[in-house]
Amino acid sequence: MNQKSIDFLLENSGPVIQYRLRKEILQNISQIEEENLLEQIYQTPFFKLVKSYAKPNGYIGMGMHGGDNWHGMKLKETPLQDGESAARLLSYYAIPKNHPLVLGFVNAMRNDETLREEFSYIPPEIPRFEKRFRGLNSGYCLMTLIYAMQAMLGHGDDECVIPFQKLSLEAFRSILLLSSFNEITKTRQSKAKYNYPYIEEDTYFPCQYNLETLAYTKAWRTEENIRLMVDALNHFNIITHDDNPIHVKIDSKYYVPFPLNMGNSPIRPFQADKIHNITYRRILTEIAMLGVAENVGVIKDSVVNIMDALDDDGILKIRFDLPHNKRYSPKNIDYPSPYVDMRLEPDRKRALDCDLTFWAVQFLHLVQNS
Repeated sequence: MNQKSIDFLLENSGPVIQYRLRKEILQNISQIEEENLLEQIYQTPFFKLVKSYAKPNGYIGMGMHGGDNWHGMKLKETPLQDGESAARLLSYYAIPKNHPLVLGFVNAMRNDETLREEFSYIPPEIPRFEKRFRGLNSGYCLMTLIYAMQAMLGHGDDECVIPFQKLSLEAFRSILLLSSFNEITKTRQSKAKYNYPYIEEDTYFPCQYNLETLAYTKAWRTEENIRLMVDALNHFNIITHDDNPIHVKIDSKYYVPFPLNMGNSPIRPFQADKIHNITYRRILTEIAMLGVAENVGVIKDSVVNIMDALDDDGILKIRFDLPHNKRYSPKNIDYPSPYVDMRLEPDRKRALDCDLTFWAVQFLHLVQNS
């Protein structure tokens, strides 16, 4: 790791990065310092906003990865009033797993009656909840979200989530059997404008929530399983060419799954002059969290590219001035969501420099300590 990067963050970053840097990476934080930084995090506007969305039953927000408009009526004040966005913020802010807000949310996600109530705020959510286990293997399923969010909140090694860990490993194992996605997709007999290939709902196929569940948990980790993930991720890139839009068929309808990478495109290494999609850093981080070191090709290449992109002051620099990168620039990201990386710094003055540099330090730490 670059000491200048650490010095820059210690001098310039806000409480979230200060806390995560000192607790997770430097590991030099005292109990009093930890309590003080957490109290500062609890006073940040976004944390207070999420807290305001918590209900007496513990659930936060309305639904999860669901609609925020109904017949022209806006239902959610901010993106943080969605269950998934709220969970992501709590996770990215490293709120302790035993915090009452986290415990209440996790318990709500494990209570069928609470979920039934929370997924009835608009009529389309009711059948979505009733079919919440459909498509669990294939990457289009409400329960994939609910399991993954519990993992991100620090409760993914609990007994009720362990089966989803095993299913996630099987989904990645299935990739190793393929030389092409054509071996599992079918042709839709339709005159629809976008007549994408599809897979059946019981077909194993890894999605981003399988990866996140494994990234944030430990119970599955053996040398054999980590090697499986290395091989599967490398093989995914071998057989993936450009975008591979795939739908999942459930009954007579076709749904867009939650792809492992945007558009089921190859996973690209970090490049300072090429932002491939808005969540490119997130998937690289989650792969590094698996403990795979530099055995996954995109991780090895990313390490080299990150070191090259650190300037003389240890700040990670990305070419946001290039036309292509303006489309995917994180400059305007405020709220966490399924479709963006996360901003940890509310202060705009040096926010982006701190966010990107912390990511570089975190990423290198994860790789070096696998």
